[in-house]
Amino acid sequence: MYKIVRRKVLNPTVTQMEIDAPLVARKAKPGQFIILRVDENGERIPLTVAGTNPEEGTVKIIFQIVGATTEILNHKEQGEYIQDFVGPLGVATHTDGIKKVCIVGGGVGCAIAMPVAQEFHKLGAEVTSIIGFRNKDIVILEDEFKACSDKLVVMTDDGSYARQGNVTVPLKEMLEAGETFDMIITIGPLIMMKFVVATAKPYNIPVTVSMNPIMIDGTGMCGGCRLTLNRDGQKVTKFACVDGPDFNGYEVDFDEAMSRGRMYFDFERHAYTEACNLFKKGEN
Repeated sequence: MYKIVRRKVLNPTVTQMEIDAPLVARKAKPGQFIILRVDENGERIPLTVAGTNPEEGTVKIIFQIVGATTEILNHKEQGEYIQDFVGPLGVATHTDGIKKVCIVGGGVGCAIAMPVAQEFHKLGAEVTSIIGFRNKDIVILEDEFKACSDKLVVMTDDGSYARQGNVTVPLKEMLEAGETFDMIITIGPLIMMKFVVATAKPYNIPVTVSMNPIMIDGTGMCGGCRLTLNRDGQKVTKFACVDGPDFNGYEVDFDEAMSRGRMYFDFERHAYTEACNLFKKGEN
């Protein structure tokens, strides 16, 4: 059992928790993830490591309440326990030789992008961060990005906070003005990452994308997280859990990934509704 040491609501649908998991805290690197179960009857869900405190032995996770398991997890309070917390899994984000990086995060994907930006900052790289949200009510982690970025641009789709527009707007402006980067790393909705890749392509700047497909066991055995890469004219199958979650954005078949991501949408919404109704009954 793993204790919830701290719990913080970041916005109405996003919650941050720090979990007492000393072994994971000592080993985890930015870009890696864990798989947890809330209770012994629960499903396994992957969540990116949003930070660690090896001295305290805690691991930070940030999750959006979108399905049954995250709804159940969100009802756990500080001091309570979750059943399983396995990791670190996946391959850490590549940082060697990168002196100037642009981090592009969208929505709750900023929780994944933040520790990556912090790592580059710690290594002495020049960090430009672009983070985007639908509106001001769901902006998260702005102060954390500000602390680890040489330049920070915040965007909202509706213009209710900071600049109006999506994250590709300032990215395109920078590239058109002659700005260069050793690497662009983008983390967020698939459609956002697809267009970040398209924006960078004319400038031949390497783009790393962090993929978060359907995942069950986290060891490559189930095949649920498979991705198709177009590499040198050949279709190559990789698994996000063991080969990723970071991939060359120019190789990813985003259309297939988006199609696979929608496969269980109706099932997950039904499970989420049942979980919500269960908690409502318990409150009556």
